Amino acid sequence: MGQATAQCLYIRLRRRALVQKGQAVKLGDIAQMLAEPEYEQKLAQLTIYQPRQEDGNRVLIDMMLIVRKIKERFPQLQIEHFGEPHVLLEINTVKRRPNLVGVVFVWLLLFVGSGLAIMNFHADVSMLEVHIRLYELITGNKTEHPYLLQVPYSIGIGVGMVIFFNHLFKKKFNEEPSPLEMEMFLYQENLNHFVITEEYVKIHDHKDPPS
Repeated sequence: MGQATAQCLYIRLRRRALVQKGQAVKLGDIAQMLAEPEYEQKLAQLTIYQPRQEDGNRVLIDMMLIVRKIKERFPQLQIEHFGEPHVLLEINTVKRRPNLVGVVFVWLLLFVGSGLAIMNFHADVSMLEVHIRLYELITGNKTEHPYLLQVPYSIGIGVGMVIFFNHLFKKKFNEEPSPLEMEMFLYQENLNHFVITEEYVKIHDHKDPPS
C-alpha cells in the first residue's frame, strides 16, 4: 500500500493554457500535479505536444494523450485525474501594434452611435416635453429650455452608466462583475465549448491521435 501511494500522480488539467508559437507544450504548462519530489520536476518538463502549423491557434489536449505520454516515460506511476478531461491550448502569435487610426475610428463610431441611440429614445418618449411640463409644475413658470432639469439629468445618465458598468477607466468600485464582463464571460464560455466540440470531432475523425 505504501509503495502504491509513493508512485501515485494526482493531476488536474487547467481549463485553458497559453503557449508561444513554436514552443513545445510541457505537462507543467497545462496541469497542476502532486507527486513524489523525485517525479515532479521530470513530469513538469515532460513534452506532451508539439504544435504544428496546420493546428491554427487553438488545440485541444485530451487526457488520454496525456496519460499515454506519462505512461511511456513513467510506466510505474498510477495516475489519479481530477477535473476537466481536456485542456484548451491557445497558441500565442505575434501581436500587431494597435492602429491608432482604427482605434480613433471605432471610438468615434461607438460615441456617435450611443449618442444617437439616446437621442432617438428621448425623441420617442418626448423627453423634452416631459421636462418642460415638470419644470412648469415645480416652478410655476413655462420655458422652452428647462436647464434646471436637463443638466442634472444629463449628468445622471453618465454617472448611471459608470455605476452600471462598475468601471471608471481601470478602476472598479467593487468586486462584482459588470454586465459587460458577464457577457464577455458567457461569450468566451460558448466559444470554448464550440472549439472543444470541433476539436473532438477532428480527433475522432483521425485514426491516430496527435502526438
